[in-house]
Formats: sequence, structure tokens, C-alpha cells
Amino acid sequence: MFNFIVRRLLSIPLVLLGVSILIFAITQAIPADVRAGAFIRSDKQIGQIPAIIKQYGLDKDVFTQYWVWLQNVVQGNLGWSSAAKRPVLEAMSTYLPATLELSLLSFIPIIIIGVLSGVVAGMNRNKWPDQVGRIVSIFTYSLPTFVVGIFLLATLYGTLHIFRPGRYEIVNLPGDFPTDGFLLPRAILQGRWDLVGDLLNHLVMPIITLTVVLTGGLMRVVRSNVIDQLEQDYVRTAKAKGLEQRSITFKHVLRNALIPVITLIGGLIYGLVTGVIITETVFNYPGIGSWAGNAALQVDIPAVIGFALFAAFAIVVINLVVDLLYGVVDPRIRYD
Repeated sequence: MFNFIVRRLLSIPLVLLGVSILIFAITQAIPADVRAGAFIRSDKQIGQIPAIIKQYGLDKDVFTQYWVWLQNVVQGNLGWSSAAKRPVLEAMSTYLPATLELSLLSFIPIIIIGVLSGVVAGMNRNKWPDQVGRIVSIFTYSLPTFVVGIFLLATLYGTLHIFRPGRYEIVNLPGDFPTDGFLLPRAILQGRWDLVGDLLNHLVMPIITLTVVLTGGLMRVVRSNVIDQLEQDYVRTAKAKGLEQRSITFKHVLRNALIPVITLIGGLIYGLVTGVIITETVFNYPGIGSWAGNAALQVDIPAVIGFALFAAFAIVVINLVVDLLYGVVDPRIRYD
């Protein structure tokens, strides 16, 4: 196990290097004066594009350009984000905590509802719980995210006035309380329960949207795997030995059914961590997804490149965690 983890960790720089080469190759189709924006650190340097092109070798051969660009990336200089009006790395560190808070609070109900409803449907194949579960899952899975989000905005915010978009009400923040970063944990640690309630009030609609849209697919996968496991010989043997159905389901069937589901959960985590662009945009939630979407609309190339590198790093790490979870769920899997 240890050797496997070390090998995978050592492979991360190689994967990121390959991604950087691919991204850089794509950017070669962009004019040099536009690419020079990646080396701008403030608005004051915008008028110095010709000097920046010469300084960073953008008028030289492609290998020199890549080497200079890679050195800046390694040093944390990902360029200036015109969409965020700040350096790309600073923008990512500013918007990512909001996305992580939303991701964690959304992940919990998605997993609980998706797995439990899938187990119930699989254990009651072709009965009314299964029929209802399939209809609900197909309906929610086919719903576009923006439709669910706009519906919630129109009803819960526009009509009932019980939940709000955005992330917080600025008037509720004390003067010494930061306006970005991990606000919810900080508010809990400081005992600011009024602020905790305000933050949760703004999180309800995005969480409901993500839960509605993402639970259906997870439920269907869990259901299919539970049905497949129920037809295995070990289940019939367990029943013949007189084991209770609950024990068979949760100690044996569910554990084996989760092995292929872990891959789907890994993709789900990746999507949440890298920012659900549509959800964050609909609810004006200042996460990394909405920032990346705005950057793309404004042709903010440094921001798009920085987001692509972050997404590549995230998927490598998440895949490592998923591979390790295989061994936890199924002891037969060895990493020798």
C-alpha cells in the first residue's frame, strides 16, 4: 500500500507536466499580445504589452516560450485575472473556499439520499418503492440544472422570501470579519451563530439544486449494483444459513455494490470541488466555478489556464483517493 501511494504521488508532477504541455500547445493558437496578458500582475501593466512580449520571450521559439511560462507557473505566477481584478493564484485561493463549503454540505445529502434510495429500490425490485424511485430518479436526472435553480429562485426567494442567493449579507459581517475564505467554519469557531444562520440561509437553494440534479444518477447506479449482488451465490448461501435480511444487505450486499459506485462518487467529488459552474452562476454564489465561467465569457486566458491546471491537479488527487477506497471497501484488492 505504501509503495503504491508513493508511486502515485510521484506520478502527479509527471501528469501535471503533461497537462501543462497540452495547455501550452493549445495557447500557441492565440496571438502573442493576448498571451502576454498571462504575465501581467496589475492593471497598470496592460499598456506595456510590447515590453512584456520581449521580456518573456514570446517572440522567440516555442521551446523558450514554454520554459519561461513553466518557470512562472512553478513560482506561482499564473498571471493576472481580468475577471477577478487580481492575480490568478490569489483569485483561486479566494473563491475555492466558498466552493468547498458548498461541495461538502451538498455531498452529504447526495450520498445519503442516493445510496439509501438505491438500496431500497434494489431490495424491492419491481415493487412500488422501486417503481417510485425509478420515476423520481429519471425525472430529476433529466432536469437541467438551471431549470431547477431558476424554479427555486422564483419560489423560495421570489415568492416565499425564505432563502436568498449569494453567499451572505454584508451588513451581518463585523468590521474585523473577513469577507472571503472559509467563512462558515470561522463563524462557528467564533460563536457567531447569527452569521452561521445567514450563511446557511444562502446555501440552502444551491444545496437543494445539486441534490436534486445529482442524486438520481447515483440512485440508479446503486440500484443496479444491488440487484446484481442479490443474484450472487453468496447471498443465497447467507439466506440458507438463516442470516437476517438487514444483515445481508448492509454487511455484504451494500459493501460489494459500492465498489463500482466509488468511481461515480469520485467523479461527483471532482465536479463539486472544481465548481458547479451553472449552479454557482444561477445563485450568484462566489465560488471557483462562477469565477471560471465569468473568466471564459470575458476571454480571461490566464484565469482559464489556471483553472485548467487546478482541475488537472484535483482529478489526479481524487483518482488516487478513489483507488485507495477500492482497497478499503474490498479487502481482496491489493496494491503490491
